[in-house]
Amino acid sequence: MKKVFTLIGKSLLSIILILLLFVFATSVSLVYDYPEQKPFAGPNIFNPYRLLDSVPNWKRANFHTHTRVKGPLNECKYTPSETDEAYRKLGYDIVTFSNHNELTKHPYDSTLQVNVYEHGYNILKFHKLVFGANQVNYFDNLAPIFSFQKQFMLDKLAEQADFIQLNHPVRTFCLPKSQMQQLEGYKITELDTGKTTENEFWDWSLSNGLYTFGLANDDLHYPDRSNKIARRSNFLSTPSAKYDDLKNVLMTGAYYSMRTPDYGNGDWELKYASNRNLPMVKTIGLDNNETVFMTVSQIADSLKVTGQDHKTLALTVNTDTIRYTLSAHDPYARITAYFPSGEVIYSNPFARYDASISDSPFRQPQHTVNVPLSILYLIVLLILCAADYYLLYLLIGKRKSLRNSQGNSSSL
Repeated sequence: MKKVFTLIGKSLLSIILILLLFVFATSVSLVYDYPEQKPFAGPNIFNPYRLLDSVPNWKRANFHTHTRVKGPLNECKYTPSETDEAYRKLGYDIVTFSNHNELTKHPYDSTLQVNVYEHGYNILKFHKLVFGANQVNYFDNLAPIFSFQKQFMLDKLAEQADFIQLNHPVRTFCLPKSQMQQLEGYKITELDTGKTTENEFWDWSLSNGLYTFGLANDDLHYPDRSNKIARRSNFLSTPSAKYDDLKNVLMTGAYYSMRTPDYGNGDWELKYASNRNLPMVKTIGLDNNETVFMTVSQIADSLKVTGQDHKTLALTVNTDTIRYTLSAHDPYARITAYFPSGEVIYSNPFARYDASISDSPFRQPQHTVNVPLSILYLIVLLILCAADYYLLYLLIGKRKSLRNSQGNSSSL
């Protein structure tokens, strides 16, 4: 019995060492220095809705969608065609397929092809949507604990992408406020990915002068479950669902995001009908380069303007309109509308910038490689890999040698 327990213990230890070896070997990264981040500043206020038509033609979209893929590893049993059909019944105009580490072809119209995939199979769920890549980057840190590991992957993905979305920050393990205040190089933050509608993590980066737009997506795996589909969506002012048009609007900001309840709690006919009668944004924009405003199609329980450090700047109740004039001390403002049936609308942020220097508050990544620390980090990784391999040799290699010698002795 003692031998059995010893064998089980050594086997478990071997498995742990093998997993650690994979973690160490895939933890290759550079180490970065970040400049001091500052809140948005400047005489101008960026209006993400500046290109919006006077009568916007909103199109409903979900960009984070999983379907059946080739091979045995599937998170969803439904094909792209079946998933697309499920969304169309619920009033969606645009559906893209963002399977893990795979570019999925549009099921019936090649002109609607959007090359997007979800990058990441790490154990901490640090995932990104990569838009516009022609091939998948399969490398990933299996345990991206440090901010520089996350930044390294964002930088590598950006080399092949048009733009990147940071997925479900609330559900990402080991993504604290300090890292959200540092990470650069992504253009979109995925909103409303947990139970909260506050999106405070978005304000962590916005308050540090890191501008991103926001998208709210289902992250769909179960189109047959009413509580999983059509819970989050985005409304884009775009002439079509073709990628060039989508890319243009996603990078200029003329869209808003929305949470919707599970109408009917399993009554699909009620869910279909209710999703065809959602509250909408009627007008949104900036007056006189100082006053943000939004009008919605139904009376809201409340409309709120949120600003620096997640502070509430203005609040109106039982109305369809809100207006707020930014003071000189307000770096940015974003609007949220809450409705009686549980719907929530999120605007993109209005932010200060200097139009004589840049055309938006977006800024190029400013982090730099810390060469001495990068070399030291890589040396430490090499030592860890060597030590791990040596321990494996002691556990596995010597045991095999011992078995072989015993076999040779018995044959004699």
